[in-house]
Amino acid sequence: MIVNLRALELVPTDEPAPEGHTFTLWSLSQQFGSTLTGLGVYEVEPGQSTWPYHFELAEEEWVIVISGELTLRTPDGERRLRAGDVACFPAGPSGAHAVRNDGSEPARFAMPSSMARFADGAVYPDSGTFVVRSPGFTHRGRLGDEVPYWEGEA
Repeated sequence: MIVNLRALELVPTDEPAPEGHTFTLWSLSQQFGSTLTGLGVYEVEPGQSTWPYHFELAEEEWVIVISGELTLRTPDGERRLRAGDVACFPAGPSGAHAVRNDGSEPARFAMPSSMARFADGAVYPDSGTFVVRSPGFTHRGRLGDEVPYWEGEA
């Protein structure tokens, strides 16, 4: 199977999002049946953002700008990405990232990633929330006080 990233028909996300986070996407991972690596293609209109600022706990992600321009936010600040630019986000806090379109035309980009085999999760520093996922289990919650390992256990 061969797919052209510029011609790919994208669809709106099925995750309800607040105003300012409207975008379209397509998962090539599912289309190709990939199990070790992921590849999503996104398009975001001017004035819109994709996912909130976050970092992955078990996966490495990349961004490859196909067309248009994006503003990339990382722990180092913000910078403009143009068609052809590539950035990598390692798992953990140093890989925190978010993108938005401050330009005047739609921006299309690909996000390759590793795929956690048995469980994954993400932390959203701005909201102090997290998500953990494994087969048959998903939990979203708020970050809070740390507790000792054995607290509450018999």
